[in-house]
Amino acid sequence: MSFAHLHVHTEYSLLDGLSNIEKLVATAKAMDMPAVAITDHGTMFGVKEFYDAAKAVDIKPIIGVEAYMAARGMTDRDSKLDKKSSHLLLLAKNDVGYRNLLKITSAAQTEGFYYRPRIDREFLAAHAEGLIATSGCMSAEIPRALLREDPEEAVRRMDWYYDVFGEENFYVELQQHNIVELTEINRKLVEMGARYTSKFVATNDVHYIKKDDAKLQDILLAIQTGALLKDEKRMRMDDPSYYFRSPQEMYDLFKEVPESLTNTLEIAERCNVDLDFKEYHLPHFDVPDGHTEESYLRHLCEKGLEMRYGKHSDDKVIRDRLNYELDVIHTMGFDAYFIIVWDLVREAQERDILYTTRGSAAGSIVAYALEITLIDPIEHDLIFERFLNPGRISMPDIDLDFRDDRRQEIMAYCAEKYGDDKVAQIITFGTMGAKAAIRDVARVMDIPLHEVNQIAKLIPAVSGKKVTIEGTLKDVPDFKKAYNSAPHIRELIDTAIGMEGVVRNAGTHAAGVVIADKPLIEYLPIHRPTSNSEDTPIKTVTQFEMGILDAMGMLKVDFLGLSTLTVIARAATQIEKRYGKKYHLENIPLDDAKAFEIIGEGNTAGIFQLEGGGMTGWMVKMQPTMLDHVIAMVALYRPGPMRFIPSYIERMNGREEVTYRHPSMEPIFKSTYGIPIYQEQIMRSAVELGGYSGPESDNLRKAISKKKEKEIARHRQKFIDGSVENGIERNVATNIFDDWEEFARYGFNKSHAAAYGTISVQTAYLKANYPTEYMTALMSVFYGVTAKVSHYAANAREMGIEILPPSVNKSEWDFAAEYLDDGKTAIRFGFGAIKNVGRGPVEALIEAREGKDFTDINEFIRAVDLRAIGKRALEAMVKVGALDIFGDRSSLIASLDRLIAVSTAHFKAKDSGQISMFGSATGISDEIILSPGAEIEQRIQLGWERELIGIYVSDHPLSGYQETFSKIRTHTASTLPEAAHESRARVAGIIAGVRPYQTKTGKPMGFVTLDDMHGIIELVIFPRTWQQYRELCEEGKIVIIEGKVDANNTPPKILVDSIKTDFNIVSSVDEKPQTHMSEPAPVKKTSSPVVKSTAPPPPVKEKVAEPAATYTVKETPPPPVDDGFDTTGMPPQPEAFPEDWEETVYEADYAEPVDVAMPEPPPESPQGEQAQTEREADSVEREVRKSIPNLDLFAESESQHPPRLITVAVRPNGSPERDKRRLKNIHGVLISFPGGDKFSLQIFEGHKGHLIDFPNYNTRICDEMLARLKTVMGSEEWRIEEIGG
Repeated sequence: MSFAHLHVHTEYSLLDGLSNIEKLVATAKAMDMPAVAITDHGTMFGVKEFYDAAKAVDIKPIIGVEAYMAARGMTDRDSKLDKKSSHLLLLAKNDVGYRNLLKITSAAQTEGFYYRPRIDREFLAAHAEGLIATSGCMSAEIPRALLREDPEEAVRRMDWYYDVFGEENFYVELQQHNIVELTEINRKLVEMGARYTSKFVATNDVHYIKKDDAKLQDILLAIQTGALLKDEKRMRMDDPSYYFRSPQEMYDLFKEVPESLTNTLEIAERCNVDLDFKEYHLPHFDVPDGHTEESYLRHLCEKGLEMRYGKHSDDKVIRDRLNYELDVIHTMGFDAYFIIVWDLVREAQERDILYTTRGSAAGSIVAYALEITLIDPIEHDLIFERFLNPGRISMPDIDLDFRDDRRQEIMAYCAEKYGDDKVAQIITFGTMGAKAAIRDVARVMDIPLHEVNQIAKLIPAVSGKKVTIEGTLKDVPDFKKAYNSAPHIRELIDTAIGMEGVVRNAGTHAAGVVIADKPLIEYLPIHRPTSNSEDTPIKTVTQFEMGILDAMGMLKVDFLGLSTLTVIARAATQIEKRYGKKYHLENIPLDDAKAFEIIGEGNTAGIFQLEGGGMTGWMVKMQPTMLDHVIAMVALYRPGPMRFIPSYIERMNGREEVTYRHPSMEPIFKSTYGIPIYQEQIMRSAVELGGYSGPESDNLRKAISKKKEKEIARHRQKFIDGSVENGIERNVATNIFDDWEEFARYGFNKSHAAAYGTISVQTAYLKANYPTEYMTALMSVFYGVTAKVSHYAANAREMGIEILPPSVNKSEWDFAAEYLDDGKTAIRFGFGAIKNVGRGPVEALIEAREGKDFTDINEFIRAVDLRAIGKRALEAMVKVGALDIFGDRSSLIASLDRLIAVSTAHFKAKDSGQISMFGSATGISDEIILSPGAEIEQRIQLGWERELIGIYVSDHPLSGYQETFSKIRTHTASTLPEAAHESRARVAGIIAGVRPYQTKTGKPMGFVTLDDMHGIIELVIFPRTWQQYRELCEEGKIVIIEGKVDANNTPPKILVDSIKTDFNIVSSVDEKPQTHMSEPAPVKKTSSPVVKSTAPPPPVKEKVAEPAATYTVKETPPPPVDDGFDTTGMPPQPEAFPEDWEETVYEADYAEPVDVAMPEPPPESPQGEQAQTEREADSVEREVRKSIPNLDLFAESESQHPPRLITVAVRPNGSPERDKRRLKNIHGVLISFPGGDKFSLQIFEGHKGHLIDFPNYNTRICDEMLARLKTVMGSEEWRIEEIGG
């Protein structure tokens, strides 16, 4: 018999459906079903993907949704009355019905969302045309009324649905699962249907495809609800019947109501929706009178061409290129597209917002003439077909980079110009990657976190390659060993394999915006803002992802933010203010010798695309002298083509012969010394050697880069035959194609490399010629990233630029350049870099300053209303030295309350008119004389500075050593992350912290923190090395460290081989340490000083140092949470906790900190101390890592890593009031670090856990946030995972 499933949930019923669409339609095809439906919960995320997949296997797709009906009105949001909603199955009968589904699911998200995306009866009635409805599952209104034994209500509901949809379009739905009440519901439904002469329809509430997938579905539900599998009271599906049953199985269940089976086919026959591509939906642009879109685009290009090329604008090569491109653009119907993008960049120009274009658009002379791109495609041999191939119909894709602090202005302009209802951001879907699947499954299986971490760490991260669990089992022996180590680990991994790739969450594309000619809901469903898009000016998100929108012919524009453009803009503003010269991206020189000189010297900190140890090292070896060299390196410095870098450098410097397969290749490859680097070179060669057309050459590029074997074979024959016709020997042509097939897999888009390489040279120019202004801009843009500020401050000092601390007389909000009387320059710390200091108080202070300096504290408190500053901000300013000109910090802190009181009294008197003509407050004695406060140790002051601005603002003992260090070290804290695992390294700095440990047999070893002015480096010193060098492991000692890099931790650590104090290093770091080492040389005071704690420096001394760890080694238990944690300014308690969370009584669960005993190293071998040291490291390393601070959360920098989720486990304290305060504090810490990460709280009560998500809040997972979180919690009970990674 035949049958069609009409109630089907795919994986787009997020965390409540497991059915993969491709597998779903394949299963339907295998069962010979003529049709199948998609009815996800409340959304239409997957309908276009489902439609295309079903059509591809000749199955009729039926588009539907399982909607949520509000308990009352869809805008009502009472937590008691409106929390629950009911289900309703809706199917689109025709295109009208489909458009109504779009409106229903859009309104449910944007207007009716409260726990669920809801609609109400009024809205449904207004949009019922073209829809088929059923009475729904057990959670629908009619079945619920029957369950409550309220037949009158059931009849009222049934009557209403018949009135709205009519007898032909409303069916009574029957389901059969292992639920006792369902049998009775079906009986009553059949009885009711008889009275109405209803049409019945049999469905299975499909959530997964195979019966065996029931376990995976159960785990999915546990992940969704945050429950443990062992929790018997959690939400679950009671039996494994929610799978894609066969027609025979459905017949066996419903043979007593046979029409319920045949009616599935009737419905399938009646449902006819066409979602095939028909046309592009470009927004309308009002062109001037007398113009069409085609003529206006040409008009704009003619003007632009004259501006770009001047007297050469009529040159044949330029004129022919323009005419060709305009003809292609018009033929493909994209005139309006270019005008729309031109309008966006024109608006950016008028607002003085820097922008550039990345990607292949730089290959278009039309885009260049319109000033969309800034790169001349003729000069750089860029190819139009790489951007827009007339042989491949697809919308152009222009990616616009704007300065990141003003990107939203252009997005707002776009929404305002075209209409909010026609503009939306684009949704993305995160899937469970290999590691995420392991962690999610382990959490619900209640596997200890340390075991999970060990398993997850064994899954490698391979750039550009999707890593799977099954692949890891085959390729990683240690992972296979773990798999076989225990039954529960085997079960974990086997289960995770089944979960891998499942859609887990929805987010918003960082830059993509879709613009339409009509309201978007006429084409696609709209979603409410996701958790990472609330702050953007565009307040809706599409329910279809980017690939679907492209296939539908929607216009997409990427509004990307590039911080480097912000740096350039801010530097240019300071340069203009100081020197009167205005720089922008069109006039910064690209041939400046000083720019290439600093690149060749390795002074690349802050230079776009070139900073970082690996790239910097190659640039030093290359010694670039022109833009082309930098463009080539941008293209080559990637996995794969990196192997060509040495040869490129050798050929560039004349040390290696440049060869070509055929003389006709020389004009194409001469600029890259015979090495094929760019995809455009392959394309041009195909045209000139093989007789290809431009579009054909792009097809060749795509076939090779995508590894399409059949197409590659076809192109091989075509190219060889064409080359032979052009006089090239067949074997030569064959060798050429062989070269391409190998290289083109790594070939880079020259258009993109040229665009970014140009910015690299422009930033180098600004740094080389205006170093103070450029470094100031860098530090201002990245003021919230402590590691970058540290690195850039150290680099500035190396260039002779002084770094000055914050000052109430000199500081602005941002870092600022200062020009000293002796001709030197400096960078002044801005108030924005101080924690707890808001912009409002700073603006009040700057306004009160009126451009002149305060001379003493009494003048300051009368000029600045300290009520506006606030005690917390004022204290922070004092602690970082911003008020040092008035006295020492201890005195100022001791007098804070009186300072504020006197200032308050003064301004109250002033406000009430009680200030005398001489300016004093009548009757008030308010003259303040600072009395000496208690002496504050230097380490405490340093701790304040470290805490509040991330780096130290007093003399650093390493300041005089940087030139020496630069000659002997191989890495700094900022470049160590790029070092290969187990590679040799030499670092230098001051010991900032020492933590001794002991092995299980009492052998001592240690962990040492090294500050090198670029950041912090963690050192691990095993027992033998510790025994030899522990006398040098003293806080304040300046040392040189040699050892191996442990890159398995993030940030990486160094396993120490030797510690030296002699800075006269002549040996290579790659030389192995001597087997029998002599005693360390005596410590010389001139080369290895010990920094002792001293009294605070004189108040006026203004030299800034870089960050180091707090100079303390004693470990103390964390203070009680409610006995001193400062909750001042903490955000309010969230509203999303379970209703009874405040009354829940928990059991106390605190763990005292303990010293970790290290395992015994293996016995010594007669083969020498070096072998012993290596074995010692191997045997101790696993236990050592448990004692090293767990920082391996950040495999990538914050700007690169995908979003992560931190789940904080909150256990009871025994006191509801303390628990209540602690939850508030935890939540406050999490939301006080804004970023792109998410968080949830898992609150335990015995074996039961409440998982609370906060979809409307973000956090930023960083060391500082985790440290504050640990202070609140007293322990590290949290789990961090990539969302979808």
